[in-house]
Amino acid sequence: MSEKNHIQPDTLFDSSMYGFTQVVTSSPGTLVYCSGQVALDKSGSLVGETIATQTEQALKNVGLALEAAGATPADLTHLRFYIPNYEPKHAQQLAPYLDAFLGDARPPAQTMIGVQALAFPGLLIEIEATAVI
Repeated sequence: MSEKNHIQPDTLFDSSMYGFTQVVTSSPGTLVYCSGQVALDKSGSLVGETIATQTEQALKNVGLALEAAGATPADLTHLRFYIPNYEPKHAQQLAPYLDAFLGDARPPAQTMIGVQALAFPGLLIEIEATAVI
């Protein structure tokens, strides 16, 4: 695990109540870029019909991708969420699943992006991850 510095600048709002860190820096190490993960199981079948259940599966897939690279959620520096027809309520719906996924790890920098559509019908969320190990 590389050393990371979580920064809450005095010049920006306190993001801790929203479950993300404004800025994360990391010492030299191996960068890990995970492709966007969606709610597909190993066989390629869609898991869940709600944003909550799909978020849980997509985060599980992020964890599996990180593990394949020798990383853990504690190594994350950034998460990017793509959500069709995004509404602010989605952030609150995702929070418990993200908290469970991160465990005791400090939250990484995050971005939520509303998009028109994802790769195919039925997908409600896609999550990209960047980590440093």
